[in-house]
This record gives sequence, structure tokens and C-alpha cells, in this order.
Amino acid sequence: MNVNDINRIRKKVRDSRPLIHCITNPISINQCANAVLAVGASPIMAEHPQEAAEITQTAKAVMLNIGNITDVRMQSIMISAKTAAEKGIPFVIDTVGACCSDMRRKYVENLLSQCTPSVIKGNYSEIMAVNSCSYSLAGVDADGTIDINSITAAAVSLAEKHSTVVLASGKTDIVTDGKKVIYVYNGTEQLAQVTGTGCMQGALCAAYLSAAVDAVAAAVTACAVFGICGQLAHTAKGSGSFMVNLMDALSALTEDEVENLLKIEVNKIEKT
Repeated sequence: MNVNDINRIRKKVRDSRPLIHCITNPISINQCANAVLAVGASPIMAEHPQEAAEITQTAKAVMLNIGNITDVRMQSIMISAKTAAEKGIPFVIDTVGACCSDMRRKYVENLLSQCTPSVIKGNYSEIMAVNSCSYSLAGVDADGTIDINSITAAAVSLAEKHSTVVLASGKTDIVTDGKKVIYVYNGTEQLAQVTGTGCMQGALCAAYLSAAVDAVAAAVTACAVFGICGQLAHTAKGSGSFMVNLMDALSALTEDEVENLLKIEVNKIEKT
């Protein structure tokens, strides 16, 4: 992965305007739709169980998010996931709150036992919880004490277990397919000070899944673009101004800005 790969994926999304189906929570639904629009794709936010399969079949990629989960959304997410898997449509499952609710963790486990997403996404604590049932945390925010080696090991283990790509979001975003680990160092702590930014990153991941050669490239592009735009949006004015700046940055990001600001590290995993 390099800057040319990322800009190529970005351009393909803008040129093709793919339909991205998002089933997400009401806390972040507006931010997710606008993030998808900002990078050049077209969002549809349909969650009724009776139309989940039909809408999923029309999409180029799907984002499924278990935040603020309800019975209806649990049903729709499962229908959409199975439909996407059957039709070969790439999808990302965002494991929001899997670390703080046994119900959510078991729901994710059940979904993963029936179909394999292109990307399993979560913050550090969510990925730790999905990888190991012994891990739990109060609240949906990631535990800031988790060290980079521990979360890398958990992400690699989860990727190997399900033969897929894992995106662990945090101060350093981590993307792995179990064969290599890519660290994305872009971002700003202000991204954690407004609600919905993690969900927006998941929506971007789906948008880029529609255009990338593989899920690793899509996840890295989502992390890099979102992190760089966070840096460009950083402001001392406060959270409201930051969110406006973030949307502006997503819609106006240039190739030169990506080239000048991108900070990633690629490591192959040595098997012993």
C-alpha cells in the first residue's frame, strides 16, 4: 500500500459513485450518510427487515453497525450479512459495544459463525472482546491502557480465526489479514471528542471496499483518509467547528494532501 494506491481507490469511488448500503445506529446515521457522500459514493440507509435483502443486492458494498442495537436492527443486519455473503458483495461489520455487552458480543459471534465479512472493524476494546470472551469493559469507548502489541496480537488472532481482515481503530489504526500488519499513524485526538466518528470510518471502509482490489487496501484507505482529514480539521474552536471542518476535509481532500500527510508502516508477520 502506498499513496498512489490510496488515491487510485479514492478516484475510482468518485468516478463510479457506488451505492453503499449502511445499516447503522440513529446516533451516527446522519454522519455516516454524509461521510459516504463526501467521498463521492451514494448512501442508502435502509434497515427494515422486509427490504434488507433486496436493498443489499443493489449495493456495491455494505456497512453493518451494531451500535444502539435493537431487535429490528439485529434481524436486518443478519439478513443483510447473509445476502451480501451469498451474492459476493463486500461488507464490513462494525462491532460497536461488543466489549461492554455480552449480548452484542454473542451476536457478533453468531454472525461470524454464519458468514464472513470482508472486514471486522472495532476500536481496540471491541476487537479485544470479539477475539476473547474473557475481555470486557464498561462503556463503548476504547480502553486507553491497551498497548499496541496486545491489540496487534488480538487483531492478528481474529483475522486468522476468520480468514478475513481486521481493522482496529485507535490512536494508531491497525489493519491486518493475519499475514501482514499495517499501522496508520494519521489522526487527531479530536476525533474521539465527537460522537459517531468511528461509525463514519466504518462507512468509509464500505465505500472503499466497492473500489479496492482487496479488503486490506480498502481498510487502509479508510483509515488514512479519515485520519488525514481529522488532522486537517483540527481546531481550537471546539467540537462543533471540528465536525464541520471534518466534513469539509472529506469532501475536498486532494491527492497532494494525501501524499504529504500519509503516515503508514507495513510489517510482514514472521511465522515461527
